[in-house]
Amino acid sequence: QVQLGESGGGLVQAGGSLRLSCAASGRTFSSYAVGWFRQAPGKEREFVAAISVSTTYYADSVKGRFTISRDNAKNTVYLQMNSLKPDDTAVYYCAARWYSGSYYDTQYHYWGQGTQVTVSS
Repeated sequence: QVQLGESGGGLVQAGGSLRLSCAASGRTFSSYAVGWFRQAPGKEREFVAAISVSTTYYADSVKGRFTISRDNAKNTVYLQMNSLKPDDTAVYYCAARWYSGSYYDTQYHYWGQGTQVTVSS
């Protein structure tokens, strides 16, 4: 069982930066892949980035602006978001699945409660 909790969301101006954190419980966290997804009002949840044991994945819309990383000693995955745009406004969720990363939210078994990111123009 893995429990996840996001933090770091907030209000930022366009062009600014935020770093989201996803803190996890569980002694085998280093063997889990963690993904970040987001959902804007009236839109479907979409993939943002993921990190497995050795590989990172990004949506085209965030490549070059967002960086996902993990600190297994702290059981935490980070999403560094730079050059933020109003279109990045959404609730951001982290999710975990065993070992391999995935672009598909249905393949993740554990979810956090989400953190709001609002980018003003």
